[in-house]
This record gives sequence, structure tokens and C-alpha cells, in this order.
Amino acid sequence: MVTTTNRINSLSLILPAYNEENNLRKVVEQALSVLGELIDDYEIIIVNDGSYDRTGEIAEDLARKNPHIRIFHHPYNQGYGATLRDGILQARKEWIFICDADQQFDLREINKFLPLAGNYDFVIGYRIRRRDPVYRRILALVYRYFLLLLFGLKVRDVDCAFKLMHRHILQNSTLMSGGAFVSAELLLRSREKGAKIKQIGIHHYPRLTGKSHGANWKVVMQTFREMYKFKIQKFPSGK
Repeated sequence: MVTTTNRINSLSLILPAYNEENNLRKVVEQALSVLGELIDDYEIIIVNDGSYDRTGEIAEDLARKNPHIRIFHHPYNQGYGATLRDGILQARKEWIFICDADQQFDLREINKFLPLAGNYDFVIGYRIRRRDPVYRRILALVYRYFLLLLFGLKVRDVDCAFKLMHRHILQNSTLMSGGAFVSAELLLRSREKGAKIKQIGIHHYPRLTGKSHGANWKVVMQTFREMYKFKIQKFPSGK
């Protein structure tokens, strides 16, 4: 367990972004406002996952105007897992916070997470009321069942993209997932290292602009392939 005070001294905020030209600027502006009041030493890492709209251009403009912002570009779309993995590798600060760049979360709720840093290694949000289409909520329930069945992972909302973790929980670990399984993999690897995990309810808002890519059939199939691969690699005997 991390032995630290309740005050976070440094934080890397990772914002995965794929075709979020209408959302990114507002999310970053809110992040600058919130973090500027809470933490002296912070950075915002925008990982542009091969967007074909103006996401990359907007990210570069934001970075030119503020030294707290750093950009990492994928030359082509590589998936959510690859995006998070590269964001984590780029992070320089003691603590890492993950939030999607789609305006479906309110970054002011980070206030609920920071005071827990002294007692927990990994604080994960769960959506009190998930504002997604019905089919996505059904898929999430099925996925949650398989994670419980295969790994005994008892988490209310594994894919909620609002998480705080200490960087030590990923030391000497390489994330395997290139897709949506990455959120579960983070938790499984953290649990393996004995990390103390806390779940907190947060608000979730409907997507107002842009398009979600998390539930198309290719992403779903990749998630289940990676889940099976992880199970075989970590538990080859089937236990």
C-alpha cells in the first residue's frame, strides 16, 4: 500500500481522444481550471488516437498556449488500450488520473478522489446513473458477468473512465490490451500487486456531440479475445 498523506503532490491527467474536436477544448479548459486550484505540480497529457477530424490540431493549439499540456499523437487509430498505455508511459508525475475527453464526466468530481490517496492505491469511479443507450448497458452487464466468472473481479463499473492510481502499481508491468479490456487489465494487475482499491459513485452525462466507438462489434470482439488471452497467459491451468 502507498504510504502518503492525503495531499497529492503531483498528478498526470491522461485524456484519450479520438475524433473529439467538439469536446476536447472544453474538457481541457475545465481540467486546467480544476487542477490549477487543487495541485501545483500537474500535467495534462492528450493522447490523440489517430483522429481524422481536428482533434490533433486543437490539441496542438492548446499545448502551445499552456505549458501544463503535452500531446502524444498516434499516426493511425490504435484503440483505447493502446491510447491509455501510451498515456501512462508518457506520465511523469506520482499519481495518474484517467478521464475520457467526451464531456460525459465532470472533472470537478476529482475532489472526491484526491483525499483518498493516502489510504488507497487505486480509486475508481462507478456511474451512479449510466447515461448510455440500453444496448451499451446490456453489454456492460454481460461483460461484468464474464469478468466475475473468469477472474473473480467484483467491480461495479469496470469501464468507467474516471480513475485515480498511483504509478507504482504498474511498475514492472506491461499492459497487454490494445482495446477496451485495458480497464479490467489495470484492475487485475493492481489486485495482483496487492493494491488497495476504492470505488466511488460519480455522475455521468449524455454525450452531446461526437460518436462513441466503444460498443461496435469489432471493439466487442477484440475485448473478449483479449480477455481470453489474458486468462490463458495468467492462468494457463484454467484455475
